[in-house]
Amino acid sequence: MNRSFRLFVFLILIIPVMTNAQKKPIVLFPAGAPGETVQLTEKSDATGDKVAGKPVIRLTDVSIPTITIFPAPDEYANGAAILVCPGGAYNILSYNLEGEEICHWLNDLGITAVLLKYRVPRREGQDKHVAPLQDAQRALAYMRSHADKYDIDPGRIGVMGFSAGAHLSVMLSNSFRERAYMQIDETDNVSIRPNFCLLVYPAYLDGENFGLTPEIKVTKQTPPTCIIQTEDDKNYINSSLFYYYALKEAGIPATMHLYSKGGHGYGMRDVGTQVREWPDRAEDWLRDLNVID
Repeated sequence: MNRSFRLFVFLILIIPVMTNAQKKPIVLFPAGAPGETVQLTEKSDATGDKVAGKPVIRLTDVSIPTITIFPAPDEYANGAAILVCPGGAYNILSYNLEGEEICHWLNDLGITAVLLKYRVPRREGQDKHVAPLQDAQRALAYMRSHADKYDIDPGRIGVMGFSAGAHLSVMLSNSFRERAYMQIDETDNVSIRPNFCLLVYPAYLDGENFGLTPEIKVTKQTPPTCIIQTEDDKNYINSSLFYYYALKEAGIPATMHLYSKGGHGYGMRDVGTQVREWPDRAEDWLRDLNVID
């Protein structure tokens, strides 16, 4: 059964399930996110540039980070789960293009998807990733500590991200020895290391002299990683190249699919270039890792 047909069957059968999932976000910090003193009023805008002829929902002014669970259909759920981190320069969240649409695809593979709504825009006086990393760590802790509730295998929980969300995924993959927030409750009594990582046009990873930015410390415990990148993504191609090299030097299993054209910010949409096939390559990689059957 090819991927497109499975997706069609999936949409017909479980759109009601997806709709219900999206109505029940889980607040990550019930007593308030660390360092937040003012509750912002979230804004949603879909009037900007379209991608592949369709609008992009852009969220900002997020001060209450949440996750939304998109459970895999019972008939082919395989126990794997992935935390999805949309991009948006750490100022907005490209919520449908790099969030909801990705969750639907993962469900089609039998993977439970968990959509992270992390805090944006950047907080004054903090590095761009500080508050989002707290949110991502807490989200992964929630997923692993509630694995039984959602029929998730705690040993097959990954993270994936786009652009700034990919930078956040890299931070989560390399900053799991210490939490970026004080332990709150029993949810935090689990490992926050993702088992694997999928990056699509990552941003902000490249530093000086072909190295990484100082906050990223690749070690032998960094999880296996797959990178999707295009050569004409001029501002960010070095992020992928330098991170791939760091992974290789550390002996971490790493895969990179490098396409000639596609630019930046395409999500899963067909922008008329070969990069539109990246979900098939990512699916192959997930099979090789035994994340999916």
